[in-house]
Amino acid sequence: MLLWMAVLLFVPCVGKTDWLYLKAWPNPVFEGDALTLRCQGRKNVSLSQVKFYKDGKVLRFSKGKQTLSMGAATVQSCGQYHCTGQVMYISQPFAQTSEAAMVQVQELFPPPVLSAIPSPEPREGSLVTLRCQTKLHPLRSASRLLFSFHKDGRTLQDRGPHPELYIPGVKGGDSGLYWCEAAPEGGQVQKQSPQLEVRVQAPVSRPVLTLHHGPTDPAVGDVVQLLCEAQRGSPPIRYSFYLDEKIVGNHSAPCGGIASLLFPVKSEHDGGNYSCEAENSISRERSEPKKLSLKGSQALSTPTGSNRLVPWLPASLLGMMVIAAALLVYLRPWRKAGHLPSQLPPIAPGGEQCALYANVHHQEEEDEGVVYSVARGTSRRSAARPAEFTVGRKDTSVIYAEVRCLQPSEVSSKEMNIRSRTLDPLDGCEEILC
Repeated sequence: MLLWMAVLLFVPCVGKTDWLYLKAWPNPVFEGDALTLRCQGRKNVSLSQVKFYKDGKVLRFSKGKQTLSMGAATVQSCGQYHCTGQVMYISQPFAQTSEAAMVQVQELFPPPVLSAIPSPEPREGSLVTLRCQTKLHPLRSASRLLFSFHKDGRTLQDRGPHPELYIPGVKGGDSGLYWCEAAPEGGQVQKQSPQLEVRVQAPVSRPVLTLHHGPTDPAVGDVVQLLCEAQRGSPPIRYSFYLDEKIVGNHSAPCGGIASLLFPVKSEHDGGNYSCEAENSISRERSEPKKLSLKGSQALSTPTGSNRLVPWLPASLLGMMVIAAALLVYLRPWRKAGHLPSQLPPIAPGGEQCALYANVHHQEEEDEGVVYSVARGTSRRSAARPAEFTVGRKDTSVIYAEVRCLQPSEVSSKEMNIRSRTLDPLDGCEEILC
């Protein structure tokens, strides 16, 4: 009786006791390490019917193996582990459960981050550096990381020790999605960076402006469509429309392409030179001007070499007229004093003298108190001569005759009486006196 009581005192209790314990190694455990679990009895007692658990769920059952290989550890390997088994004591099996062991897998290095220097939106033709940034844990700093770079599903650089990739003279085809990968040398851990979009910015080309209206020139009340397009250039592109140097509208093209503006013609001042401007984050370009002419009015145009002289034309004509008038005054054959000798009409064909035609015109001119009368004589065909000798001939002469010399006092108190007479063709030519 006393013997059985002693046996019962030394029999392990069923349940969680210190007869079993779970051990995980290495410790600490990092990503990529081979994680191993061991369920072990106190004093190396034999175990059977061993089960391993993670967070309360069975991982594996084994009749005799006390170790479990978990493979390469990952962040998902973290959790609470325990084991159960039957302990043989005095030839009797007893079920035992270990205490829970916390397994914490440490990160070997954080996921890399890819950056573009100087910018993920570089200007066309510039140098771009892609940098893959990450760092090993201080406890594993003796290891070495290898880097690779990828774009749109293809590899630009396979695994190498350099965390940077240089792209000289980028162009439009270099735009796309980039990412990098980092892995320890000889290890199984591989981490990928988030994707980085690189957009190469190309300057805008000189835009082309097109005016759309009816088959004829538009009139007031019509609507004119202005189209502006830059053949190349990175979007977004902002278009502005100008009449001469005054802006009449703008339009934004987030994806590039053609910009359109409907412009109602409100008055004749809406005719003129139209142009458009394209601008993006890199450059700005202006189109060639296009002239819009309106019905019934002449639209303004950009001054050219030929029409710059037009404003000087009236002044030139006026100057020529002044010079011509001065020459006429200088060459007038008048006489200021004395009697004018008798002027004989020119000899007509056949020896006859020309008669002074009737209806003498006169004008008055004053110069130092002398009044002159001007008589214009026109040759008239003689009645005795055939018509063929005089047809088409015209001879006009101007005769100046002194009318009367008046004293200055007489000029202001006496009205001059100017009379003219018609000469008889048979009497020849004589002076006209007043």
